[in-house]
Amino acid sequence: MPALSTTMGHEPGLYELLAALPSQLQPHVSRPEDSSFLHDMFRERSLHSLIKIHTRLQHFEDSRPAPVLKSVVSLVSELSDELQGQSSNGEIKELLALLSRPHVKSLLSVHDTVAQQNYDPELPPLPEDLDDDEDSVKIIRLVKNKEPLGATIRQDDHTGAILIARIMKGGAADRSGLIHVGDELKEVNGIPVDDKKPEEIIRILAQSQGAITFKLVPGAKEEAPIKEPKVFMKALFDYTPMEDKAIPCKEAGLAFKKGAILHIVSQDDATWWQAKHEEEAHPRAGLIPSKQFQERRFALRQPVATLPSTFRSSTRRSYDVELELEDADSSGFQAGAGFRRSFRLSRRDKKTNKSMYECKKSELYDTADVPTYEEVTQYRRPSGARHRLVVLVGPTGVGMNALKRKLLISDPQHFSVTIPHTSRPKKNQESDGVEYHFIAKHLFETDIQHNKFIEYGEFKGNYYGTSLDSIRSVMAKNKVCLIDIQPHSIKHLRTSEFKPFVVFIKPPSVERLHETRKHAKFISGKDDKASGRTFTEEDFQEMVRVAQQMETQYGHLFEKVIVNDDLSAAFSELRLALKRIEGEAHWVPVSWTHS
Repeated sequence: MPALSTTMGHEPGLYELLAALPSQLQPHVSRPEDSSFLHDMFRERSLHSLIKIHTRLQHFEDSRPAPVLKSVVSLVSELSDELQGQSSNGEIKELLALLSRPHVKSLLSVHDTVAQQNYDPELPPLPEDLDDDEDSVKIIRLVKNKEPLGATIRQDDHTGAILIARIMKGGAADRSGLIHVGDELKEVNGIPVDDKKPEEIIRILAQSQGAITFKLVPGAKEEAPIKEPKVFMKALFDYTPMEDKAIPCKEAGLAFKKGAILHIVSQDDATWWQAKHEEEAHPRAGLIPSKQFQERRFALRQPVATLPSTFRSSTRRSYDVELELEDADSSGFQAGAGFRRSFRLSRRDKKTNKSMYECKKSELYDTADVPTYEEVTQYRRPSGARHRLVVLVGPTGVGMNALKRKLLISDPQHFSVTIPHTSRPKKNQESDGVEYHFIAKHLFETDIQHNKFIEYGEFKGNYYGTSLDSIRSVMAKNKVCLIDIQPHSIKHLRTSEFKPFVVFIKPPSVERLHETRKHAKFISGKDDKASGRTFTEEDFQEMVRVAQQMETQYGHLFEKVIVNDDLSAAFSELRLALKRIEGEAHWVPVSWTHS
């Protein structure tokens, strides 16, 4: 190592630090090639010259004069003009006299002359062996461990260059700050990669032991990233990257299940976002399909090979592989007569009552939706605010009425149900506003036209329905409103006003239904209590089939799934879930908190 230049001064700096590094690192270097690498790098004459230039510039930056103003003569002239009209004041008069003295004016003139001079430092010459046309390179040495590098590479379609395609947020490359998107990879462990495919480079890495050296040509300088607010998405579908034929790099993908809360850390790529599980402490992000891309895939319902050619080509262009630094080896149920609020029909009833069940809009409105992600935020019910609407969903006979009844009995001051509307005549023992709100048929039809019902139906020539106002009436009393509806009606309640907590009551297996429902009664008619009958095999099969259909089509809207295998256990699970949403923070759509 050359002797330290006297121009460096006696203060320790970058030059001294680099000069001392080889000897300081020697005890930690076990392989001769590593020791040779260090000495060769620090003996480079061009490196010494550049360090001298850096030190000279740093010294100048630390000690250069920095005048507040470059022209104080003009400032004093303006000040004197301003004060001329106030010369009656003794202090102002004294200041004007002072500023008009010749030696003060000369001093100010000298100040301006000095302030306006250029005092840039005289730098040592640049190294003679530097080629102005040669690309600057970065040599990065990383110690191989069990953590992936957190970067992916791809081959440019036109030039064939191997480029850094993306940096995974929180990964080793991101934390180092040394590797950037757009950098061109030239060598791995001294092996040129210009003529190699990405898969070949991965094999080189897999066979490498100890530290790995990358030689890169820096890409275009990126602007400093703007700090964006945190974005959280609730996943409305399951995702397994290893089964995704379109993902640029399967190893870089992030798997998740429906209902998972994902922290979206980057949306720079319109097709592939970077995300982490919200509760996960690991800093490294993974790739997930973007909302727009996933919507297109769900809508097409086709494999990647059959997508339009323009879409396929864009997918091919984004193909890349991850640079891995991992080691190579490395009791009884009752259907609830007289407590039916959702106006369901058995299959037998549906054959003779085609218009029994309707909602505000056609079911096609819901089936056209493509569930991918929903932006969410944490919400805690403010003290005194209205409770969230509790919506129970499930097939007929699964026990929703029994669960509602147990909730009402457990705390009638806290829970309540809506009073439905009907167009049928009032019976002698009934009171308006107790069993039903009784209204004329033409008024009922008018309310239907004005979308006042969340759902309604017609049975034996009479209308029955649950109005939005009946829900509001319960909530206005600071009670928890309990309703059970058909799943395609949920969408119209998902507003900041109701903030529905949707619970799917799911039946157990058919075999278990035989055990638990053998003495239960199945009520099919609206008011015909005498029509109760025992469940049949056909009823059980239908219940399980409908439940599976509901979960497949509307499962992304369910916040809680309870298997009603045992009524007491199901009730305890439901009661605990409702207690938590009333007192704890939980995730809700962002739109519910911005109204």
